[in-house]
Amino acid sequence: MKQVGIDLELDEITAQGVYSNLAIISHSASEFVIDFAAMLPGVPKAKVKSRVILTPEHAKRLLMSLQDNITRYESNMGQIKFRQPDMPNGGYNKIGEA
Repeated sequence: MKQVGIDLELDEITAQGVYSNLAIISHSASEFVIDFAAMLPGVPKAKVKSRVILTPEHAKRLLMSLQDNITRYESNMGQIKFRQPDMPNGGYNKIGEA
């Protein structure tokens, strides 16, 4: 895949990022929607912190980029292991949900 240099502008507030430990993914014929939420102990509802809407092509590019980065991370840091968080259903039932 050809690498393209892009000049990005990142303001201070955006650079701080948003914490998320839950992602809910849905899609239609024309777009993928990823809601990033934070589920905290003692709080009954997970609050959506950010929503990203992607075309199917860009969703697949994101998938490929994440896979590449995880592979490189694991080659340097060791295998990422899943743990069972203190959430119903292990907290993993929403990741990748269509």
